[in-house]
Amino acid sequence: MSRFKVVATAVSCGVLGAVVAISLTSYASWSRAISDEQMLLQIFSERAMRNVEISLDQGRSAISSLDNWTGVRCSSDHIAFMQRVTINTRAIEEVRYRDGVTQCSSWGDSFSSGEDPEVDGALGGGFELALRAESHIKGVDPITLLRRGSYGVIINTGRLSDVILNQQLKLAIFYQGRMVSGLRIEDAAPWSDVISQGRQHDESNLYAVTQRNEWTAVVAEPMTSLGTSFNRELLRALPTSLIIGLLIGALVMTFMLRRRSPFAELQTAIRKREFVVHYQPIVALDSGDCVGAEALVRWIRPDGSMVAPDKFIPLAEDTGLILPITDQVIQGVVDDLESVLANNPSLHIAINLCADDIKTGRFIGVIESALHGGLIKNEQIWLEATERGFIDITSATGSLKKAQMLGFNIAIDDFGTGYSSLQHLQSLPVNVLKIDKAFVDTIGITSASSSVITHIIAMAKTLNLEIVAEGVETEAQAAYLKAQGVEYAQGWFYSKALPAGEFALFMQQKSAPFRPDCGGA
Repeated sequence: MSRFKVVATAVSCGVLGAVVAISLTSYASWSRAISDEQMLLQIFSERAMRNVEISLDQGRSAISSLDNWTGVRCSSDHIAFMQRVTINTRAIEEVRYRDGVTQCSSWGDSFSSGEDPEVDGALGGGFELALRAESHIKGVDPITLLRRGSYGVIINTGRLSDVILNQQLKLAIFYQGRMVSGLRIEDAAPWSDVISQGRQHDESNLYAVTQRNEWTAVVAEPMTSLGTSFNRELLRALPTSLIIGLLIGALVMTFMLRRRSPFAELQTAIRKREFVVHYQPIVALDSGDCVGAEALVRWIRPDGSMVAPDKFIPLAEDTGLILPITDQVIQGVVDDLESVLANNPSLHIAINLCADDIKTGRFIGVIESALHGGLIKNEQIWLEATERGFIDITSATGSLKKAQMLGFNIAIDDFGTGYSSLQHLQSLPVNVLKIDKAFVDTIGITSASSSVITHIIAMAKTLNLEIVAEGVETEAQAAYLKAQGVEYAQGWFYSKALPAGEFALFMQQKSAPFRPDCGGA
């Protein structure tokens, strides 16, 4: 059968089978998709409620410790003590003291000439709560005041909804039916109806509600975002129907036909060595000097066209072809930059490793063979591992420790996009942490995730790791990262990924003061 007939038959079977499957299972799949999404939303609402409880618990604990102060009220020592409590407690922005005669705050000034705001509720143990109070500091958002006796602690209302959510999700925090804080919320009225009526969904949104005492957390997701879940549930339901047996064969055939051509092209490209390496410069933030680069693979077809990495790397990883591609990248770095690296001993090149290489340690022999007898030192090679590479943490740790002992530096790439590195970071043999572009993009933007980057930086410094920020695109981002003590950055603000020759020219200017247009796009 000709290729055209195979494709035509596969398409016909796929269309016919899809129509039958959808007509039989779409309703059940839609119901299951809603159920699964509501379970996920419930997890987020529980997490949001826990965030509220943690913030209030931190406030109570702070006041309890403040009550132990026995010195002179509002003295310099007293103010310093209140400042330490503020700094050491994540949820607290300010501490206030007022006893009817004396008043001061952790800012060291008299915080208000008027009365404390009206109390909205009692939390037990003598604690009182005032919501949406006004801060005496110009430009500060409305605040939450937790008070007992002469002490009060200020919690920025935004802290109560400071939860990392998927971009399409919305969050609202209520106290006694009144919205206190929200994320991506424009009108609180419909949310109050959701709580009072116990609705789980309407024509526009899915909802999940968590209530503790007089607090309520509501998370919503637009119905329009359920398409992916619906498709997933539909595919799950297909094997349960006898009628769909033929459809499964059609789908398999369609899938194979769809993948056969790209897979064959990828094999041919590897055989013909169509993969080249481009280098995105890494710049020292304190001096503007180029200190290295990340090696990025590029597929250049014989006609000169370039295949985007996101089009072939997933396929290469799924089929195991990423291994010979990695080998070509390693050899390409040696062929392209051996003299450049030899003449610049402080320069390094970062090479990405796939999960299979990290698990097996195969990459060590490949790199040692490529560098053997050459001028490049092991210390000039950074090996970058994404969090996907730590699924088998025991094997990954062993492989990376061996590489580190040989002098290679180990970096975690795209940090913050998963959970494995957060869990195992202290035990992994890591020298460098790379902050993912998604977190760099939040610099200067008010959002629930905008504070995450500061915590990542602080954690890396605690572990004595060097830090590289990825995806820097503006001068403001670079200035912020430099102020936070981040050592290195890469991104389009400095330069796009460059062919070897252009990167060498870029390197020649590394001693001069940095100019954003120098060696850029």
